[in-house]
Amino acid sequence: MDYKKTAADILELVGGEKNVASVTNCMTRLRFVLNDAGKADVEGLKKVKGVQGVVTKNGQFQVVIGTDVSHVCDEIKKLGRFGEETQAPKEKKGIAAGFFGGLTAIFQPIIPALAGSGMIKALLALLVFVGWVDSGSQTYQIFNAFGDALFSFLPFMLAFSAAKYFGCNQYVSAALAGVLLHSSFTSLEAPILLFGFIPVTQVSYGGSVVPILLIVWAQSYIERFANKISPKSVKIFLAPLLTIIVTGCLGITILGPLGNLVGQGLAVGFNWLNDYAGWVIPFLMGTFCPFFVMTGMHYCFAPIQTIQYATLGYGTILGPGMLASNIAQGTASLVVGLKSKNKDLKQLGISAGFTGLMGITEPALYGVTLKYKRPLYAAMIGGGVAGLYAGITGIHTYSSTTAGLLALPVYIGGSGFGNVINAAVTIVISMVVTAIATLILGFDDPVEEQIEGIPAVDAKEEEKAPSMRIEIASPVKGTEIPLSEVKDEVFSKNIVGKGAAVIPAEGKVYSPVDGTVASVFDTKHAIGLVSEDGVEVLIHVGLDTVELGGQHFTAHVAQDDKVKKGQLLLEFDIDAIKAAGYDTVTPVIISNTDSYLDVLGADAGEINAGDMLITIVK
Repeated sequence: MDYKKTAADILELVGGEKNVASVTNCMTRLRFVLNDAGKADVEGLKKVKGVQGVVTKNGQFQVVIGTDVSHVCDEIKKLGRFGEETQAPKEKKGIAAGFFGGLTAIFQPIIPALAGSGMIKALLALLVFVGWVDSGSQTYQIFNAFGDALFSFLPFMLAFSAAKYFGCNQYVSAALAGVLLHSSFTSLEAPILLFGFIPVTQVSYGGSVVPILLIVWAQSYIERFANKISPKSVKIFLAPLLTIIVTGCLGITILGPLGNLVGQGLAVGFNWLNDYAGWVIPFLMGTFCPFFVMTGMHYCFAPIQTIQYATLGYGTILGPGMLASNIAQGTASLVVGLKSKNKDLKQLGISAGFTGLMGITEPALYGVTLKYKRPLYAAMIGGGVAGLYAGITGIHTYSSTTAGLLALPVYIGGSGFGNVINAAVTIVISMVVTAIATLILGFDDPVEEQIEGIPAVDAKEEEKAPSMRIEIASPVKGTEIPLSEVKDEVFSKNIVGKGAAVIPAEGKVYSPVDGTVASVFDTKHAIGLVSEDGVEVLIHVGLDTVELGGQHFTAHVAQDDKVKKGQLLLEFDIDAIKAAGYDTVTPVIISNTDSYLDVLGADAGEINAGDMLITIVK
């Protein structure tokens, strides 16, 4: 992939530098906050080489790239000055949409750190299991601290990320997280009274989620008020002073304990589900996880999973079901790639398949399964069956990481090896069921294309199906050039359709098809035709020649006239038009480009009127 070109194309199609408020990336997607999402060319973006799909969700305009996304993002940032704030422009949305959108925005930036820390703990468990590391050694304790650090001080991470979302000072938020975790506060002897009469509940906030989110949410309002009432001369210290004191007091007396109660309530719910309906969540997640990924909702489960680790010591919300689903997505894509006869789909399917098996499913989802539909259904079947097995056997994850083949170590824990064995069986079930379902359901394999983009058809097939291609003749004599070289973005960017252009050598325009005159502009500089095959052809003589008001043009046909290929349509004075300062290049556009598989221009060079200029692939 040419990262620079891809980045430049994407930036242009999202509306340019001035339309980008911020841009960042996750593991597979560029995440833009656009000033005006309406300026983005969604269909154009989908055609950019390297782009797997486009999603608009939670105020973010997301361009799915795949595992190369960080390189593309770096190149985009070199092209302009963009912020990296996760906060989206304020927009009206429902309570539920706002809540889940907020959780997604807050947790998404710290997911890589959670996955990395979880994997450290998983690898340690594996090394202890095979006897390479002693769990009582100092080496184990050091690396265990590496893995535990983020979870022990999670409120700091969440404070920083939540402050971005709520639009308040991130460092003040981090200071408030420090209040919750400060050793001198947590070591006070009960009962604790603030101002001598307000009770303070002693809670261990390490690894907690809800308390700090409530505190930073309150901070956003208190800080705004403190900034408003503080005189400019002392605002630099008075506003944060008031914010920390007021928010901190609310945090340790009301918001922190309230968040802790919410966490305990969720823990009770988890226990009930695990005891009486442990199969439900893995089954639903295994089946419908692709839709959670498409909407970004899978990030919303991260705080619940974190609460599980803090209260139960293990997780069941994301790991088992997502393991089943991710393996299924990778398998479906891999089967499509191995079975396809299309070179591009084969390469994409195999590449995205292996990536999916490692736990990164967006390339497989957007590039293969969702695009061809039936492989997605096969993945949902395989993921659902495997998720049901994972739920029935009650497998758990003991730390957080990306759900894929390399995640097996996070299932090491508890008594015996039953948990990790059942996780491995879950993977096998997902792969086998998905592969069988994909082979049974099949998919519409796209026709292989030749280098120049025209479907390859052998001689016998061409005799049977001559209508696969439609040829459009050149309406003028001159030099053919690619449409991309026309100095007008309306034409060069295919905004009005694909086609080709001719630099005319003589001032005569002939009909390129048998058909009907759909329109003749009053200024006579352009004419529209509809061929007998239904092809809509626009012939536009010169750039901005509409400003001539018809001078130097003579039309020989009128609207609704029937014309034959080679019939003279209009004449124009090349020298007079050039003398007036206008470019005479003549774009020939297929206005209904979207009705065909492709529209291809002939090779650049000299061309006579009547020679083949454009090939349309049905």
